[in-house]
Amino acid sequence: MADEKNTDDQGETVVETDYEIGQDNVRPLGLELHNPVFFITAVGIIIAVAFAMIFPDRAESGLLGLRTWLESTFDWVYMGAANLFVLFCVILLVTPLGRIRLGGIDAKPEFSYGAWFGMLFAAGMGIGLMFFGVLEPFFHFFNPPFGLEGGGEEGMRGMAMAATIFHWGLHPWAIYGVVAVSLAFFSYNYGLPLTIRSAFFPLLGDRVWGWFGHVIDILAVFATMFGLATSLGLGAEQAAAGMSHVWGVPSGMATTVILILVITAIALVSILLGIHGGVKRLSALNMVLFALLGAFVLVAGSTVSILVNSIASIGQYLAQVVPLSNWVGREDEGFMHGWTVFYWAWWISWAPFVGMFIARVSYGRTVREFIFCVLIVPVIATILWMNIMGGYAIEQYVADGFEGVHQYVVAAYDDTMVLFGFLEGLPFTFLTSSIAIFLVMIFFVTSSDSGSLVIDTISAGGKTDAPVVQRSFWAIFEGLVAIALLLSGGIAALQAGAIALGFPFALVLLMMAGCTLYAMAKEAPNYRSA
Repeated sequence: MADEKNTDDQGETVVETDYEIGQDNVRPLGLELHNPVFFITAVGIIIAVAFAMIFPDRAESGLLGLRTWLESTFDWVYMGAANLFVLFCVILLVTPLGRIRLGGIDAKPEFSYGAWFGMLFAAGMGIGLMFFGVLEPFFHFFNPPFGLEGGGEEGMRGMAMAATIFHWGLHPWAIYGVVAVSLAFFSYNYGLPLTIRSAFFPLLGDRVWGWFGHVIDILAVFATMFGLATSLGLGAEQAAAGMSHVWGVPSGMATTVILILVITAIALVSILLGIHGGVKRLSALNMVLFALLGAFVLVAGSTVSILVNSIASIGQYLAQVVPLSNWVGREDEGFMHGWTVFYWAWWISWAPFVGMFIARVSYGRTVREFIFCVLIVPVIATILWMNIMGGYAIEQYVADGFEGVHQYVVAAYDDTMVLFGFLEGLPFTFLTSSIAIFLVMIFFVTSSDSGSLVIDTISAGGKTDAPVVQRSFWAIFEGLVAIALLLSGGIAALQAGAIALGFPFALVLLMMAGCTLYAMAKEAPNYRSA
């Protein structure tokens, strides 16, 4: 039961439960299939993929209708939940709960800061930053929130950056932080399986191993699968557009589908190499290329202006974060629903994937160190990236009259081409565009690899060493779901799927945050001298 716990000789919490990881798994051909989570999710995803590919028009209209209904009826759930997740992280950061060490007082980190940060950042939002880094600030410059089109050039630029940072700053990383710190705490400090249901042990006790827990984990798998599919679909469409524009590869949906299949195959190789040999090395390569591309734009562009605007945008963001977080009486519902609600649902649907992956590589960190590095450091990096890419794109247009981005965002909307249009205004266009294409591809591989690890862990009942063939199965499924949603409605269908799966999981995350605070409050006295 939930209250059956004590402490060992070192003051660490020990949970007494009859549950053993993998005890209710079935093992055909040596696999670790958690019954019924694996079977329900696998069959459900197969049915969804088959329906989307056989009846694409019905799938598209159904997803878009569901998105409209959820946005108009439950926008307050998405908005309010995201605000509460920020508050949750602030509480852990500034209170004595932050002294708790994930794994116990004597636990030592498994990865260096550099490797750790590279993995969490690459898994967290790498594809999204490549896709929206230029697109979103430039779009908001012409279509700012609150109907401020007449705010003057500087005011519109400031609002554009504030809105962009709002969507990529504290709120999304707080959503990730809720799942990550909860799973790490209950797994490493309570000795429970590394799966979503474990965070509900203080509330449900041993019932968490029954159907209550099955439902939680099933929702987590579906949310992760469709959240990942959205990102992989966006990345594949952008890479395919870049390959056509830069390398002359034939464009079209067939190219995009082939690209997803090829990159999924590369992800399977990464899976065979394991975390240390695969995703860790690819994440390190990604961070180097990502930093080089950003540094090149910073140097080749208006360096002083970019740095000054980066600092100014922090103040603009802080000034607008509360108004943008409010959903009551908003006159710009189109902006709030089309951008903010979508983003919050997308981040929530990504949260099981990113959160569990971060938890998996964060053993030995204190809660305060964990929250700071997961919440503050990525936000600073994101602010700099958005100003280097999107901020300078605005300056290209305003100061130099460069139409490379404008033609794709405003004149003839094609969001997959925005990044490459931006790079045309800089030297060495072929080289930088090629690097951008490789970056998107590698982000695709690391997302698919780490995503399959997470889904496999959940579907195996918390086992982190299940057979490689199972992770390969989920990696293949991720690619198939992305293909199915693209064929049934393109990016709009991808976004609608993310919003639909984000809604029920928002409620799960709210309960998870409450259970974690309750359990940490009991654990904190053991760390008074830490």
